[in-house]
Amino acid sequence: MEYYSSMLIVIPAIIFAIFAQSAVSTTFSKYSQVRSETGYTGKQLARTLLDSHGLSAIAIEPVPGVLSDHFDPRQRVVRLSESTFQNGSVAALGVVAHEVGHVIQMQERYRPMVLRNAVVPIAQFGSSFSWLIFFFGLFLSIPALVQVGIGLFLAVVAFSLVTLPVEFNASRRALTLLQTHLLMSQEELSMVKKVLRAAAMTYLASTLMAVLNLVRMLMISKRSGD
Repeated sequence: MEYYSSMLIVIPAIIFAIFAQSAVSTTFSKYSQVRSETGYTGKQLARTLLDSHGLSAIAIEPVPGVLSDHFDPRQRVVRLSESTFQNGSVAALGVVAHEVGHVIQMQERYRPMVLRNAVVPIAQFGSSFSWLIFFFGLFLSIPALVQVGIGLFLAVVAFSLVTLPVEFNASRRALTLLQTHLLMSQEELSMVKKVLRAAAMTYLASTLMAVLNLVRMLMISKRSGD
């Protein structure tokens, strides 16, 4: 019963997440209809920006989906979605420049990114097993397991928190790259800002969800121990 009643605390995060996802989809769709005057496609932009920063060893690959773009530092590859790979829209170029921003962060050993990469393994494990271990500890009345579950979920929260400066910084780098290397007009840059700002809301929503779930976990633990 406590499990279900505690879910009320995450309702604001769920509402915000739905709003953020709707905003990024709507904004990206809108500016995907605006062809950039630079003449670049997403793939061409990524290759140009990477090569200009001495990152010719970084591969570029297409990946299925919409807005599934990401940089894989372990494989050293930028993966561009079907919505950006051959797309020359303002929205697509903004997303691609953002991913290249992550590559440059790696090159410069940007501290928040280094920290995030270090937290990834335990955060992934915590995301999959923290609640299982937590409730297993509650069911068997083993406080140590309860604390392990909470500790693992703390890693998930830490990952979400450190992701924010990484993503915000990548967006700032994207705007600088588009302005200095492509000489993108202020009008197009303004559109890119709107796309990246909408995307940032999804990271904020994810962080809020993680923090509120941690609070929820602590509430369950406290009340179960009373």
